[in-house]
Amino acid sequence: MFLQGSGPPIVVVPGIQGRWEWMRPALRALAPTCRTVSYTLSGDLGSRTRMDWDLGLESLCRQLDGVLDAARLERAAICGVSYGGLVAVRYAATRPRRVSALILVSSPGPGWAPSARQARYASRPWVSLPAFCATAFQRLGAEIVEALPGWPSRIAFTTRYAAGALAAPAIPSVMARRVRIQQLTDIEGDCGCITAPTLVITGDAHLDRVVPVESTRRYVDLIAGARYEIMERTGHLGLLTQPDRFARIVSEFVHAHH
Repeated sequence: MFLQGSGPPIVVVPGIQGRWEWMRPALRALAPTCRTVSYTLSGDLGSRTRMDWDLGLESLCRQLDGVLDAARLERAAICGVSYGGLVAVRYAATRPRRVSALILVSSPGPGWAPSARQARYASRPWVSLPAFCATAFQRLGAEIVEALPGWPSRIAFTTRYAAGALAAPAIPSVMARRVRIQQLTDIEGDCGCITAPTLVITGDAHLDRVVPVESTRRYVDLIAGARYEIMERTGHLGLLTQPDRFARIVSEFVHAHH
């Protein structure tokens, strides 16, 4: 569990890989202005909580209840990154008293479906692992080139990113089951129940090759009063390639609604 900083509290829900460590640069950038909390999703190494797959997102919401309780927070801003946005939306819809603000970062919107390649990976997660790793630069390379100035910084970022993934490994079979949960969940119905001030963040449409920007932007239309912010020259990794910029956007929103 990550717990650092002072100021208005924010809990950052990790993406489909489930590990908070992958978001470390963004969490550290938030800590000077917000009491920043993050954690590992149930079912992953280090989470210390069992995932009830029959409950689906509700199991992850109950885990989030426990995270808030462990941090001694009655109420906090909830920031869902990518897949974590699905957890954040369900949590804000079902536990409005605990959510002071909602931030959705490059999250799959209602109706999102995996691409043909993503579906192949999910159907045979362990067999597909070498291909998934081999195509990582194809998915993320254009964004890294555009978001970071010069090859030394790009190579350094890629090295750190790869090292972080090895140090906090994801479990392919667990990731695949999370995709199946998403496909069976009506997240659109939740959007109409959200009362918390909401900020939706994406990168540029041509740079996010993981979750289409138009999918994430559906939340702007479905959640009353939702505000939209684009991090230009980034894609799916904007919170990592430009963590200080990401933290400034999120912190200003959290402080405004604390």
